[in-house]
Amino acid sequence: MYAVIEASGHQFKVSQGDVIEIDGKDKKIGDAVAFDRVLILGDKLGTPTVAGAKVTGEVVFAGKGPKIYVQKYRARKQFRRRTGYRASLCKIKITGITG
Repeated sequence: MYAVIEASGHQFKVSQGDVIEIDGKDKKIGDAVAFDRVLILGDKLGTPTVAGAKVTGEVVFAGKGPKIYVQKYRARKQFRRRTGYRASLCKIKITGITG
């Protein structure tokens, strides 16, 4: 069985045992996570969500993702800037799909 869930402004197609990466600022390793916004559950299509459906998971990694660099350049002006940031990242292992 699979489900399509909405988390952190993105949609993920998940099944039991999958690992997804979402934004995770306040999560710790071992925390249980429940997703109530299930858009599709098997052959059931939600309008906009499937009533009574739930996807549960467990946090397996909580930290920062890879560094992303942003470079700015203007021709003929001797202008170059390089900045970067590391976004918060959380990996969640899907443990169950009910509904």
